[in-house]
Amino acid sequence: MAKKRKPFEAAVPDSQPEKPRINLPPGGAPNIVVVLLDDVGFGTSSAFGGPVPMPTLEALSRQGLRYNQFHTTALCSPSRAALLTGRNHHSSHMGAICEIATGYPGYDSIIPKSTATLGKVLCQSGYNTAWFGKGHVTPMWEVSPAGPFDRWPTGLGFERFYGFLGGETSQWEPALYDQTTPISPYLNQEGYHLTEDLADQCISWIRNQKASAPEKPFFIYFAPGAGHSPHHVAKAWSDRFKGRFDQGWDALREQTHRRQLELGVIPSGTKLTARPEEIPSWEDYPDRYKPVASRLMEIFAGYLAHTDAQVGRVVESIQDLGVWENTLFIYVVGDNGASAEGTLHGAWSAPSFQNGVPEDPEWLLAHIDDLGTARCENHYNVGWAWSLDAPFQWMKQVASHFGGTRNATVISWPKGIQDAGGLRSQFHHLIDIMPTVLEAAGIPAPEAVDGVEQKPLEGVSMLYTFADKDAPGRHTTQYFEILGNRAMYHDGWIASCFHGRVPWIRSQSLPFGASERWELYNIADDFSQSEDLAARFPEKLEALKALFDTEARKYSVYPLDDNTTQRALPQYRPSLLEGQRKVTYYRENVRMPELAIVNMKNTSFVLTAELVVPEGGAEGVVVCQGGSLAGWSLYVRDGKPVYFYNWLGHEMYSVEGADPLPEGAVELKVVFDYDGGGVGKGGIARLLVNGQPVAEGRIEKTVPFLFSMSGETFDVGEDTGAPVGPYAHGFAFTGIIRKVVIELPSGPDESTRRQVHAGQVDAALMSQ
Repeated sequence: MAKKRKPFEAAVPDSQPEKPRINLPPGGAPNIVVVLLDDVGFGTSSAFGGPVPMPTLEALSRQGLRYNQFHTTALCSPSRAALLTGRNHHSSHMGAICEIATGYPGYDSIIPKSTATLGKVLCQSGYNTAWFGKGHVTPMWEVSPAGPFDRWPTGLGFERFYGFLGGETSQWEPALYDQTTPISPYLNQEGYHLTEDLADQCISWIRNQKASAPEKPFFIYFAPGAGHSPHHVAKAWSDRFKGRFDQGWDALREQTHRRQLELGVIPSGTKLTARPEEIPSWEDYPDRYKPVASRLMEIFAGYLAHTDAQVGRVVESIQDLGVWENTLFIYVVGDNGASAEGTLHGAWSAPSFQNGVPEDPEWLLAHIDDLGTARCENHYNVGWAWSLDAPFQWMKQVASHFGGTRNATVISWPKGIQDAGGLRSQFHHLIDIMPTVLEAAGIPAPEAVDGVEQKPLEGVSMLYTFADKDAPGRHTTQYFEILGNRAMYHDGWIASCFHGRVPWIRSQSLPFGASERWELYNIADDFSQSEDLAARFPEKLEALKALFDTEARKYSVYPLDDNTTQRALPQYRPSLLEGQRKVTYYRENVRMPELAIVNMKNTSFVLTAELVVPEGGAEGVVVCQGGSLAGWSLYVRDGKPVYFYNWLGHEMYSVEGADPLPEGAVELKVVFDYDGGGVGKGGIARLLVNGQPVAEGRIEKTVPFLFSMSGETFDVGEDTGAPVGPYAHGFAFTGIIRKVVIELPSGPDESTRRQVHAGQVDAALMSQ
């Protein structure tokens, strides 16, 4: 008989534990902070000769380095993807903004797993990572409560996210997320401002991180909304600039150029380029509207100065913790040049110009006191954008010229930079940020991340410039392309092709090919692209054009496309609501993004709300969409039902029942009969209670394309964000909402659908 085995027993004295290891980067790796501002021209900040005092930027430049040949892509989402991935924007699938993504590899807005972000690489290498502020790199069809969330910041390698996902948001009533949860921190907070909130959150996170893991470095991506519109700031900040801009944009540009020469941030002899004929001179601009133009610029200056002060608070918090010496701080002053999307006269209502409805300058004059407040979403005139890009040609969206692509940049690292206050003129680009950070941290670019083989980094480290101001530049070749505007830089020369559409014109498609005009500049001798040498050096021009073709094929730039109408068509992007004519919503459905909701514009519809009205009556918002500058709301006040329509903040329409709703179960219905035959037409709105008509009224105009690019949403049972109607924030319904059903009995015809989609993309272009 076999001997029975004794069960194996292992006790602590017979075992040897292996202590889990904490993942840390190489010893001495610095803390990293990357600040990226939005829509700020090269000639804007005081540190680079501009009119806006930015003492934090100036202080960092005195202890660090200024870079006067640092480049972006000329557009928002592409620049942010390039910075975060270390690859060209088309390589990271962000050839344009998310809102006009198409099915081509360079343009689908889906950052691939093969181009892992800097946040992902640093997080897996032992850094704590955080992102505060603007996103605008998540595919638009994924910005909804259904996700997926792997391309939200928390899925891109950032352990902490506090910010907004779109191209813009109100500074007073922002559409914010804490991780992936929508929040409204401005409620019951008098004087709330988003940039201050972002700085507060960043500082709190730094203090918690350092208290919890003193030896673990952090990486912070700090991306405030400024200076993107809406330009919102407290009057105390904007009033500091009273009268400073009464001389106009031509004189301001000349003054900036002189200061740039005096400071030495541009080479001696650099010429100031001429004003495009499409932009009026200040002398020719109507005197009647000059006070509005000046005020718009005063507010922008206060907005940007205030933003720099908040960056300064973040700097001070790091200094207070005693870790500043080993903090690599990269301050990029804009993701592109200054924005000319505010039209020739500026804007009071961003939804107006985004919907292709230029505002009467008389309206702006009559509402001048609203500018900078929550009562409007203002943007300055085209002329100021041109002025703030001194000494260069053009502005944001124009990737062919440095007015669109060259941004002031300062890098500070007390431990790693000895040439305090130095100027660096090597040619560099946003794709160089990631290699620079990795080299400074002693972390090699990974061959694989999460099991996915990585594309090689396409940028080069800038670390070599820290010690040697005269070191030959290592970024010798760089293409540029946005919406057909393109350029090719190589070894001190650049070929430039402005395709033709000015940024403040909504929809225009021009032919590619022989009708286009290419220019040639030797920027080694001509810093501002002031002298076109195409006729003198045709062979050089052809060589650069051929090189552009090579780079374009290499990095998925083709097919070139400036046709915003075609890019807008829905077949290019997935939709979770495609074909849906009837959708049911519940009280849980709040903060639903506009593009994640069935589209009720330019068509008839029936909206039915099943309610229970308690004893004594009810009040509050049943369902709404949009915000204070465009939208609609079905609400109850004094027990009476109201359907309210807000047309671009300019005209308000109200259809109100005469009697209070009865107690108990109630069916409240809105039937809208659209006039048809195009976009933005009016119609008849009828209110019915339990099947009986109680009110009827005409709405003369409707919003054709988008209620909001600043994050205003669809809400059931309350009104989040800026109130659509004449009531306070929230205004929650005090009864029971069983459900809200929206039906579209007949959709718009094909022609109208094409107009709608084209308008949506133009709205996006006006707000990125």
